[in-house]
Amino acid sequence: MASTEIYFDDTSPPAPETQKSRQRLLNVFKPISRFFTTVSDGVQDWTPFVMVFSYFAFSICIYMVAPSGVMKVFWFIYLMTNTYIATATVVEALMSIGPFHDSKKAASKVEKKNWIFPTPDADLDILDIIFVAYLPNEQDIIMDRIYYLLEKIVYPRDKLRINILYNTPFPIEPLESQMSQLTMKFPELRVIKVPGSKSKADNINYYCSLNTGAHVSAIYDCDHYPHPYGPRWAMERFATSKSVDIVQGRCVIFNASVNLLTAMISVEFDKIYAVSHPGRSAMFDFGLFCGSNGFWRTSLLRELRMDESMLTEDIDSALRAFGRGANVVHDLNVTSFELAPTTLSGFWKQRLRWSQGWFQATLRHMNLIWCRSEVEEKHRTPVQRFGLLSLLWIRESSYYLITQYLCLVISIVITDFPSTGAELYKLLFFQYPVAWWLFMLSIISFFGTLYITFHTRSEFVLWWMIPIFTVTYPVQLLFTALMGLWGHARQLSKYAKWNPTART
Repeated sequence: MASTEIYFDDTSPPAPETQKSRQRLLNVFKPISRFFTTVSDGVQDWTPFVMVFSYFAFSICIYMVAPSGVMKVFWFIYLMTNTYIATATVVEALMSIGPFHDSKKAASKVEKKNWIFPTPDADLDILDIIFVAYLPNEQDIIMDRIYYLLEKIVYPRDKLRINILYNTPFPIEPLESQMSQLTMKFPELRVIKVPGSKSKADNINYYCSLNTGAHVSAIYDCDHYPHPYGPRWAMERFATSKSVDIVQGRCVIFNASVNLLTAMISVEFDKIYAVSHPGRSAMFDFGLFCGSNGFWRTSLLRELRMDESMLTEDIDSALRAFGRGANVVHDLNVTSFELAPTTLSGFWKQRLRWSQGWFQATLRHMNLIWCRSEVEEKHRTPVQRFGLLSLLWIRESSYYLITQYLCLVISIVITDFPSTGAELYKLLFFQYPVAWWLFMLSIISFFGTLYITFHTRSEFVLWWMIPIFTVTYPVQLLFTALMGLWGHARQLSKYAKWNPTART
């Protein structure tokens, strides 16, 4: 018996009455959908604030009813931890003196030879410079950076590739056409609009899928001006040591003089990149890729790639490289100049993203402290494990110790407000006799660190910025701890918004 098949033609347009009904429903539900979306966004935005506020309120109330013995224990724990952090910081600073003088000596030697480096140009590897851009945010500066790279970078042109990898949710003309046209004039330039990209990680991962022939790949954010000889210094490290996997350079804030905020950020960056990073590398025998001005062996970068699910994909990749036993060195001659946020709101958004990203990476990679190395022949030493403990767990815990100390002081002020300045002075610093010694050791360590920072500061940090940084440091410390708590609250509440740092 032959089968009978019935076909329905559903390609015909719906009746006008049906279309009108659908449109009426859309008109009704669209405001409702918009309302729920707004409410949902508001809940997500305000949940971290409520969590942090509740944390402070609960802590102060607990201290107000706690017995004096418990108060002494908390006070002692805070002061001991603060003393450890201050001491470790000054030891890192002392350890950074050697790398700083070595870099100055090497630069002076090359300068006297009219910038002739030890390794001949013919023996250098092929270098890819990668500039990553979110175009709507960096459309005002990207052409300037492209011309700078083409005209100022000193490196054999037959071994240099400049890659501009950008993403944008909408076309930006005539800028995109102008960038594309430059590739016809400069053969070493590649401009790539990454398809489907929504992040820096997507852009870098797309680059990793390309076969460019480069031995080393340098990653920069779009606001950077690499020093003309910066890439040459990095490639010198690769040429003289085959064991080096990543070279992390020094990042310098060049808009330090814009306002007080940028001045303080510039001092902070000098303290981090010129003192803390090379000092920690010498002290704990490991370095870290810091997100920009970092030079990777291309094979390692392609192997690890970037995890687009991580908020700070650079720190995640740095810790994964550490887990693989990668040899990361910090070179102070590999210098790059970048922009600091010029407004408090921009600074707040940037640091909250960093805080949440660091906490996210810490949770993922905490096991590196006690787990065996992934690579059999590259074992982590006890010193490296302790350094990672200090970098991850102790640093993240310090936010709570600092704010707990603040809550403790507030509770005492509420329950037993000091009547004289001397009593207030004693309350803040010397509630217990041991505090004298711990406080003085912390102060000596702090001034020692700043003294070394002063002598390693960049040309953009003026002398008067250091004293202001010193005076305002307690406020900065509390502000940093608050942002750290806020970042933790964001991560716990699954906050997923990404706020790019404005570039002008």
